Amino acid sequence: MNPLVGLGALFQGDAVHNAVALLLLLMSVGSWLVIVWKSWLLRRALTDVARSIAAFWQAPDVAQALHTLQAFDRSALVRPLLISGQQQITQTHNVRSLAGQGDLGAQLTRVLREALAASLRKLQSGQVLLATVGSVAPFVGLLGTVWGIYQALITIASAGQVSIDTIAGPVGEALIMTAAGLAVAIPAVLGYNILGRLIGRIEADLDGFAHDLRALLLAQS
Repeated sequence: MNPLVGLGALFQGDAVHNAVALLLLLMSVGSWLVIVWKSWLLRRALTDVARSIAAFWQAPDVAQALHTLQAFDRSALVRPLLISGQQQITQTHNVRSLAGQGDLGAQLTRVLREALAASLRKLQSGQVLLATVGSVAPFVGLLGTVWGIYQALITIASAGQVSIDTIAGPVGEALIMTAAGLAVAIPAVLGYNILGRLIGRIEADLDGFAHDLRALLLAQS
């Protein structure tokens, strides 16, 4: 069967039916764009983080490491941690502000935590869309099915003739919307889970590096 013919069958209805079909189509396109884009982005980030951390520990000092990471940290996930920690060490503390109070270890913990949170927000972008599509798409498809069956029953009642042929055709077309909703939701859920595992691996590497960086900066200060 031609996929274009099957896709066109989804839009053979009234305004509500077509609106539901269009919404499912937009959800599918959006989720697949996020899946493809984030798959490439996260795999590159996973490689960049591993190479950047290795390059950092092989550098002779922090300044040289910061320069070296410009070539390795294309995703800009590791360098913000190093820059934040280094700035906290070298800057003149303002004792009149809460940020300048407390011991150096607490200050480093705060700035590194903020930098790590910013990097994780960058990694998490698009996950909300996948989660939303995965949870909402089946109900959107079910709405289209219920509406289609309702319209089919009204048409059959107005015709005054009830037979298997007159019922099976309209009801079968309405049930396609449920299948379409599941076809949209399943890739979104799978993509959310697989990408979430990649994000978890990167988060673990960044968290470990932030902990080791804090200990190193404290020892050097």
